[in-house]
Amino acid sequence: MNLLQIFTDIPIMIVLITFISSLIFCVTKYNFVNKNLKIFYNFISQYKKSDLNFRFKEIDEWMMSNPYIANAWMEFKNTLVFSESVALKGQNNHLTYKEVSSTVQNIQTTVDPLYFFDEETLVTSKYNYKFMQSVSTILTGFGPLFTFLNIAIAFGRVDFSSQEATISSVAGLMSSMQVAALVSVFAVGSSIFFIIYEKIAYNMLCRKPMYAVQNVISRLFDNISSEKFLFELLRETKIQNNALQHIISGLPNDFKIALNSGIAGNLVPYLENLIFGMNLMNKQMKEVAKSSKKDSVDELF
Repeated sequence: MNLLQIFTDIPIMIVLITFISSLIFCVTKYNFVNKNLKIFYNFISQYKKSDLNFRFKEIDEWMMSNPYIANAWMEFKNTLVFSESVALKGQNNHLTYKEVSSTVQNIQTTVDPLYFFDEETLVTSKYNYKFMQSVSTILTGFGPLFTFLNIAIAFGRVDFSSQEATISSVAGLMSSMQVAALVSVFAVGSSIFFIIYEKIAYNMLCRKPMYAVQNVISRLFDNISSEKFLFELLRETKIQNNALQHIISGLPNDFKIALNSGIAGNLVPYLENLIFGMNLMNKQMKEVAKSSKKDSVDELF
């Protein structure tokens, strides 16, 4: 039996076509994942933790426009805690900004980033992962399936009607048994080769860039528990309430001081100028009265 007859046998062709198609599917999908993970890594690795506060909008727009990572980013964004500032008016009406929490100085997350950017989100959900894992089982299953099918067909063709027919059918039986054995060899061999190649390709093209992306995300966003952040907000609120109570208790005294200083600084000079003006006007009227010899004005004043 030559090689051409072996490779043109239908069961062997089915095994080889399934193996080659699965191999092409594996290479295509893993290259797709590798390409997108590299794009994601190249983008996110250019940012530092100190850049998040003023470049977050830029990051958010890119993430939402990338369909590969948009869904995971949308869920992850809901867990972010931003560093909020309170505007306080100081001396000379200058505004100063104070952070709400002393520990939250940049954008942090209340959930571990790896919960959202895990292997399923970044890799396995981007192709038919279950099919990829079942290819080796399918190839292995083809072996006994076609082997016993060929044996059954071969035994059905055995003819014991005459000596010549028996010898001819037994020769055909042996040939069919050889093909049946080769089907199992091709099926098991292709299954083993696919398992080895798939594991190596997965580690090289998917797992390594995935780990690189996860490391960058973990370094970029600090993880803070929601309970700790609420405790910090409560502590800062108590400090602000205490300061507000001191301001309210000192408000009457400050109002009295401000009123006295306002009267002394504005009203008293105004009254002094008014009295000075009246005296000056009285003097001028007396001079006019003397010149006109009218004493009625003097008697009036």
